[in-house]
Amino acid sequence: MINVMTIFGTRPEAIKMAPLVNELKTRKDIRTIVCVTAQHRQMLDQVLAAFNIKPDYDLNIMQEKQTLAGITTKALEGVYDVIMQEKPDVVLVHGDTTTTFAGSLAAFYAQTKVGHVEAGLRTFDKYAPFPEEINRKLTGALTDFHFAPTPTNRNNLLNEAVEAEKIYITGNTVIDALKTTVRKDYIFNDATLKSLDYSKRIILVTAHRRENWGEPLKNICTALRMVAEKYQDVELVYPVHLNPIVKNTAAEILSGVKNIHLIAPLEVLELHNIMDRCYMVLTDSGGIQEEAPSLGKPVLVLRNETERPEAVVAGTVKIAGTDKNKILKLSYELLDNPDEYNRMAKAVNPYGDGNASRRIADAILYEYGIKKDKPDEFSI
Repeated sequence: MINVMTIFGTRPEAIKMAPLVNELKTRKDIRTIVCVTAQHRQMLDQVLAAFNIKPDYDLNIMQEKQTLAGITTKALEGVYDVIMQEKPDVVLVHGDTTTTFAGSLAAFYAQTKVGHVEAGLRTFDKYAPFPEEINRKLTGALTDFHFAPTPTNRNNLLNEAVEAEKIYITGNTVIDALKTTVRKDYIFNDATLKSLDYSKRIILVTAHRRENWGEPLKNICTALRMVAEKYQDVELVYPVHLNPIVKNTAAEILSGVKNIHLIAPLEVLELHNIMDRCYMVLTDSGGIQEEAPSLGKPVLVLRNETERPEAVVAGTVKIAGTDKNKILKLSYELLDNPDEYNRMAKAVNPYGDGNASRRIADAILYEYGIKKDKPDEFSI
């Protein structure tokens, strides 16, 4: 029996780790232990409920006005104690959060192997995104098994001298998640989403990233307001992050426009299903750059770079940045030019085929000698 501990603490991690946790639970040779730091509390709990996951350990570290240093130290100490108690064979962390880095460091201190889900993403700018780029690079240095979603991610790792045989191209687990969350007969709980006129073009917006706080977010919101005022057949839906900096900026610039809907953050089922029914997405999120293309939705990225260049190459994503004029130009193009819209909407999604969790579970069994063959690799 292989003891596998999964560690996560935020909503995006939970969405992507949930299908893997549930896959691991189906394997008779694996004992699954779930530890959450609750770096994000409320938003994490929504995902756990949606996927019917009950953590074995909940560190509940979230505090008001928490700092990166505070999150890191609390997560490090808490996870280390759990690892020392459970003695897992391998710890699985996901992506690029502070919990990810702290969990991998705790495992290293306990001389426990680390598997990094969504390994190898890079912007090559340590401050963009901040602190995620360094979190994932430091995690990579501590990792034993690298579960890279795409060949591009594998090449990034090879360029950092990671051993080729310890890299598995799996696809992204978020595509696995969409297979269970998106339903054509889904009925929304949110009052605004329930009452939307779906004969209109719905634009879904998420913008909250730390490096966009201040002037960049003001530019984004100004552009959003101009788009909404120009197109009366558009309904703009913006689930606003709970951070006061984001909430205040969004309210100041976007309140009072009849076809702009500022709503509370959405739980995963609501988010995935409004994404499925929207016309296009504007986002500074990482995961949505992978989710929306798999649903045939063009994406404009509200950042100046992306660690997910595969979608740019494939044509499902364009980099809009935080310049108001560029956001407007690209938005108008998708709203006015059906050929350009269809070109992006029908491009091939490069991120997965819904079998990433299976490949990761198979790779763990292979590494521990239970399966004799390496899992198949994801390819487009």
